Amino acid sequence: MTKPACWGVLPLALLLGACVGGGAVPAGAGPATPPRMGTSTRPIVHPSAVPPEPSVRQLIPGRIVAATPLLPAPVLPGPGASTAATAGVVAGPAVEDLPLDRRQADAALAAFRRSCPGLMRRTDASGLTRGADWQPACAAAAAGTRDPAAFFARYLEAVQVGDGAAFATGYYEPEIAGSIEERPGAVPIYGRPADLLDVDLGSFSDELRGKSVRGKVVGTKLVPYDDRTQIEEGSLDRRAPVIAWAADPIAFFFLQIQGSGRVRLPDGRILRIGYDTQNGRGYTGIGKLMRDRGLLGPGQTSMQGIVAWLRDHPGEGRAIMRENKSFVFFRELDGPPVGAMGYAVDGQVSAAVDVKYVPLGAPVFLSMDRADATGLWVAQDTGGAIKGSNRFDTFWGAGQAAATVAGGMAARGTAFLLLPIGTVARLQAGQGAAAAQP
Repeated sequence: MTKPACWGVLPLALLLGACVGGGAVPAGAGPATPPRMGTSTRPIVHPSAVPPEPSVRQLIPGRIVAATPLLPAPVLPGPGASTAATAGVVAGPAVEDLPLDRRQADAALAAFRRSCPGLMRRTDASGLTRGADWQPACAAAAAGTRDPAAFFARYLEAVQVGDGAAFATGYYEPEIAGSIEERPGAVPIYGRPADLLDVDLGSFSDELRGKSVRGKVVGTKLVPYDDRTQIEEGSLDRRAPVIAWAADPIAFFFLQIQGSGRVRLPDGRILRIGYDTQNGRGYTGIGKLMRDRGLLGPGQTSMQGIVAWLRDHPGEGRAIMRENKSFVFFRELDGPPVGAMGYAVDGQVSAAVDVKYVPLGAPVFLSMDRADATGLWVAQDTGGAIKGSNRFDTFWGAGQAAATVAGGMAARGTAFLLLPIGTVARLQAGQGAAAAQP
């Protein structure tokens, strides 16, 4: 699901300001001294967090493995680390020793196979791999296998980036009520405005390479585009197409945070919409604002608690939502939600990552303090708020069960990237990968 600027699809935990680079291991798990590259051992520790309730576990029968995360191996990041390659890597445990079950491996292999064309074509901004490195695994995946777990063990090796300490949140595909025609109280779901411009600043100066802005032309000047308040008060009049009308402004606000979703029409038909672009304004997580202002009491710090407060305080709630100046524009989708690679994303399989630390399309094994987050995922999406090494946003699909898991997801543990055999040896030998591009 290609996501907004502070999302990519924005993790629900970020509504409470839970976005952190990297993550943390359970209390008492931190190692003391760094070993030589690739020589670490990883004892099992008990998680500090309470495992999910049985009802949540039963939602995901294919992803129930031990919720006792592996310790990360200590490693000192390189000076000025800004990619996985400069953060430093160590070899992880043997892939055959990871607790993969058949159903999990089947789903991950299907997602990996689908991602292979992009994986081999893209420049890997993490600096870890080259397109050609993936060819043997991708060719074998295309040929098919009767034993997916054995496939991963044969063609890939587990690699820890930096300190390996991972933090994972969750996102899902929401469904809201709406209509094609305007109805009382409904708000417009806009497509991309005709006057919204994307400006590549790198085309004007080498010093600005990799940076861009969005805005509009007023007279002879490029100015910031309309913010959320201006748009909600009608500033886009005839400047942007209206795809549909959302019956509930609060539900639509959260759908914008997710980046894509379903609109259920009065006759029962489903209109699927996906992120097209946004107005270029910075994202502000309203949950953190509400928490900092003491508006959320005990038991209210979940997404459900935030929504309840907004409904109980409509005037104040509208003002708080407008403090998030970012506004998302959508397009109609013909099929399932699509990630940053341009391929469909799958619930309980796909994850959003920072491409400077994880190659898009690569499998990742998360050993976390929550059983539902632990297991094999495939990096198929990105998010403006998903930044730093070992930072993941797990996708849970559509429906209320998915919303419940995603809304409460905040897991910590250790991440291991599954990369082509020989990657660690090559990087430690100083050969590097293709030059990373911003």
